[in-house]
Amino acid sequence: MTESPSKAASEHSADVIVVGAGPAGSTTAYHLARSGLDVLLLEKTAFPREKVCGDGLTPRAVKQLVAMGIDVSEEAGWLRNKGLRIIAGGTRLQLDWPELASFPDYGLVRRRDDFDEQLARQAEKAGARLYERCNVGAPITDGRTGRITGVEAKLGEEKTPVSFRAPLVVAADGNSTRLSLAMGLHRREDRPMGVAVRTYFTSPRHDDDYLESWLELWDRRGAQDRLLPGYGWVFGMGDGTSNVGLGVLNTSSSFKELDWREVLKAWCASMPEEWGYTPENMTGPIRGAALPMAFNRQPHYTRGLLLVGDAGGMVNPFNGEGIAYAMESGQIAADVIVQAHARRSPAQRELVLRRYPRVLKDTYGGYYTLGRAFVKLIGNPKVMKLAAERGLTHPVLMRFTLKLLANLTDPTGGDAMDRIINGLTKVAPRA
Repeated sequence: MTESPSKAASEHSADVIVVGAGPAGSTTAYHLARSGLDVLLLEKTAFPREKVCGDGLTPRAVKQLVAMGIDVSEEAGWLRNKGLRIIAGGTRLQLDWPELASFPDYGLVRRRDDFDEQLARQAEKAGARLYERCNVGAPITDGRTGRITGVEAKLGEEKTPVSFRAPLVVAADGNSTRLSLAMGLHRREDRPMGVAVRTYFTSPRHDDDYLESWLELWDRRGAQDRLLPGYGWVFGMGDGTSNVGLGVLNTSSSFKELDWREVLKAWCASMPEEWGYTPENMTGPIRGAALPMAFNRQPHYTRGLLLVGDAGGMVNPFNGEGIAYAMESGQIAADVIVQAHARRSPAQRELVLRRYPRVLKDTYGGYYTLGRAFVKLIGNPKVMKLAAERGLTHPVLMRFTLKLLANLTDPTGGDAMDRIINGLTKVAPRA
């Protein structure tokens, strides 16, 4: 029995299409579906699937998980962490996450293959219609207005051509964001980019209850040691393995010339032997990914298309964190779409949708501007070395730095550190 054209059309049309079921897309789809909208969530691969990430979640991300109703208990398989351990200049400083009204006082660790699937399934439970193995190609646009009205895709192992249609489309397809490019939205070259490479090792350090950050990342393979603009990390996974990786910024003159996988291997070789970060203990290959930072693709709304997460360059330039901002931007986009959907005329809906870039800039613009200045500063090896050596000897300064780098403050009623950071972000340009 063949499917009727009307049924096929209804299955392939919705109020909103979300392209990409990573943290940004699944969060967007969840909040849209919870608000009663019909949502198609299109994912090019099938779950579980691998993503390059440190697997460490700060309290910002935890807050978003709680808002989605996800069980983040240890019994549900989440490893909690108390804060951040910073190592540099021969000093080791352990800082707990700040106690705030706005965010939890703990972080989490979970592998991305499992993490992303949990978010996608939660969106499904809320009512989103998830299509896995759905490879989205060209946007469908209105020839008169240039407005996006859907996407062409190839579905399943058979790669069956399908047209999905909706009056609004959310690009949550990551840094490469083919959908945004097809709509003429290109990356801004004046915004920082980073690269992250990581692997997993069987290690006795797997149950560490602090995320560990090494601020001094040395390239020791030449005649003279070089301090690189970035940081290394060691995150215990609680399953017998450690996630070990590094993040490096493109503000360094050595950014393009170095093989970062080799740098990671050399850094791991310098670790204490008893930690087990040796080739024979490696449980998977070294993988790398780009980190699009500080609104590096704009505008975040145009002609029926909204950008969330990495597609819109939401990664925090201070620390390379992307998941929290992917989820937050997804919730913001969903809120705007829900309000627009309730308006009676196309002109009124468009008025609401055009607010989305403004809301993002009000939320992150000043903070990201400070982050871009920070990125330029640490691109200078001398500044990075001085900050690493001197900063860690001042615990109060480092607590301030943790709040700044992790973007963890109370917007009202916080302490003096909160007021200083909030004040700086308010006066900084929101570009």
